[in-house]
Amino acid sequence: MHQNANLVSRFSQRLSVFLFLFLFTLAVQAQTITSPDKNLSMTFELAANGVPTYQLTYKKKPVIKPSRMGFEMKDVPSMMEGFNVSKTEQNSVNDTWEPVWGEQKTIRNNYNELLVTLNQKEHKDRHIQIRFRLFNDGLGFRYEFPQQEELKYFIIKEEHTEFNLTGDHKIFWIPGDYDTNEYAYTTSQISQIPSLMEKATIDVHAQHPIKTLAVQTPSMMKSSDGLYINIHEAALLNYPAMNLNVDPKTFKFSSHLTPDAVGNKGYMQTETHTPWRTIVVSDKATDILASKLILNLNEPTEYEDVSWIKPVKYIGIWWEYFVAGKSTWAYGKETNVKLTDDFTKLTPNGRHGATTENAKKHIDFAAEHGFDAVLIEGWNIGWEDWFGNWKEEVFDFVTSYPDFDVKEVQKYAESKGVRVMMHHETSGSATNYERRLHDAFKFMNDHGYTSVKTGYVGKIIPRGEHHDGQWMVNHYNHVARTAAKYKIMINSHEAVRPTGLHRTFPNWLAQESARGTEFEAMGGLAPDHATILPFTRLMGGPMDYTPGIFQTDLSYYHGGEQRVNTTLVKQLAYYVTMYSPLQMAADIPDNYTRFPDAFQFIKDVAVDWDDTWVLEAEPGDYVTIARKAKGKNEWYVGGITDENTRTANIRFDYLPKGKTYIATIYADAKDASWNKNPQKYEIRKVLVNSKSVLKQQLASGGGVAVSVKEGSKQEQKGLKKL
Repeated sequence: MHQNANLVSRFSQRLSVFLFLFLFTLAVQAQTITSPDKNLSMTFELAANGVPTYQLTYKKKPVIKPSRMGFEMKDVPSMMEGFNVSKTEQNSVNDTWEPVWGEQKTIRNNYNELLVTLNQKEHKDRHIQIRFRLFNDGLGFRYEFPQQEELKYFIIKEEHTEFNLTGDHKIFWIPGDYDTNEYAYTTSQISQIPSLMEKATIDVHAQHPIKTLAVQTPSMMKSSDGLYINIHEAALLNYPAMNLNVDPKTFKFSSHLTPDAVGNKGYMQTETHTPWRTIVVSDKATDILASKLILNLNEPTEYEDVSWIKPVKYIGIWWEYFVAGKSTWAYGKETNVKLTDDFTKLTPNGRHGATTENAKKHIDFAAEHGFDAVLIEGWNIGWEDWFGNWKEEVFDFVTSYPDFDVKEVQKYAESKGVRVMMHHETSGSATNYERRLHDAFKFMNDHGYTSVKTGYVGKIIPRGEHHDGQWMVNHYNHVARTAAKYKIMINSHEAVRPTGLHRTFPNWLAQESARGTEFEAMGGLAPDHATILPFTRLMGGPMDYTPGIFQTDLSYYHGGEQRVNTTLVKQLAYYVTMYSPLQMAADIPDNYTRFPDAFQFIKDVAVDWDDTWVLEAEPGDYVTIARKAKGKNEWYVGGITDENTRTANIRFDYLPKGKTYIATIYADAKDASWNKNPQKYEIRKVLVNSKSVLKQQLASGGGVAVSVKEGSKQEQKGLKKL
């Protein structure tokens, strides 16, 4: 009996030790953090076989179900399983910072952080770290590879990060592609993507659609239970861009990195880390647009002097190439030229747009109406056979055509107080551009240019590389860094989609990287396009959308049925809803002189802001935003809708209390629509204060724009209260 009691006692002790070790292991392997406001909760744990997983909930609703994490390597064992948790650390941050320019003067950076260190014992304790940051507006996480004996150099075959969604969400998507972001958006359920992919993969220059079922980021979704979910990435440095593989049956997304010319995804050397994977989530669509999570995950700039970085409002010799039919980028009739040719001996085609005379006309217009700069495309030799030939030595970026006098144009612009904006189209030949980069930027410095629009139309050289691969990502970042040494601001077109790097490189003012206004002249954009972009492309950073087209019926120039699918007023609203510190009045100047009262809004609207309020929004349907101009008592409101008419509800509770202001309202006429009477609008002035609410009808494909200023008592006299 006594012996049995001892056996039972020893068994109980061992069972207690086992349970303690089991519970301790669970406590180590499973770690949970919550957002500062407690609405979001993220749990990390190791599943069977030591597989890293994470999950995310919002207000106790599942957002991401348990999802795997890890890497498949080339020529070395994978980092997919066999892990144990060797260490966890937690941290909290709550501070603010001021961007050089932006939508807000001050940005709050508030998160709770978990850093997990994972070891693979069977590979001599090779280790990796995963850093999670949980904000009130979402989750960011990245992989970190410490310097170690067992991991110095490695090649990524694929990153295997999953986003295991909870259902068949509504999604706003474009096809996965290694080379272009310039697809039209499709709205569907996730399960419908396979049946719609062929139709969605329209013909775009230099495209390389992914053969497996995939979509691009930022990926915007709405669940059936009312959650808005946005998946993207932040701080894309020395790494390829991420697409998302789609499983339309299980609703599981997984990372798909852009490969290089030989099929590898990334070349890494420790100590290093990946970009952040971001999940912005809320039960309010307005919160998605207000999120600063992606910006907060980027590093502050290291530039000591940022005084030369200034937001820009500009016009240009550009739109006339697309619609007027009267001018071209090219100077000569010949179609087979070399940089070594004598371009003075080319046969002029008689339609070259970038002439000294035309440049001066645009400079005069800019000076008269208060624009900062004039973009001049087609000024430099090489445009005769630049497109589609996969040619390396296309442009030299310093030699002008015979009918464009660089010095004379610059001297004239200087006398008028206007800058000339340089244009560097590379035709995808990044090798040629890098060889000539310092000479090109020195040329800009010598001639007073402070900003440049870069372009990457066509297939990339080095041949076989992609626009969104690691090599080109490093190229774009190299151009931004190099430009800063010459105090030059960058506006890149056809580059990889942005990931908030304008915080790190504030001279990288804007990008295109999506289907912009030029496509209105090449088939048109759907009326809902610009109501989707703020939730997708613009999540990563500002877009040079080139708004302000007043002549929306393009048959005005050359017959046919092509049109810009907006009302004139919607074009005004874009200056507020399509955020950018670089805003173009993109139409031909003559069209602005035909509508001087509407043009006044473009002249007035700011390009830099103290604060921003997203008043109402629904992806694919409508967006209404108010902003306060930097350092001024001026506010601007923009509201846009899709093909449906609607009533915008515009509040003014952000105005200082107890004061009255003059609101100038630019509205669609009652009989206006994007396809009938698009140029019909009404302008009225009323008095508003912080208690005022404007209910404004928006036409089909239309919008509303409002400027709010103090005004003198005399100016306010006789105006009615809203």
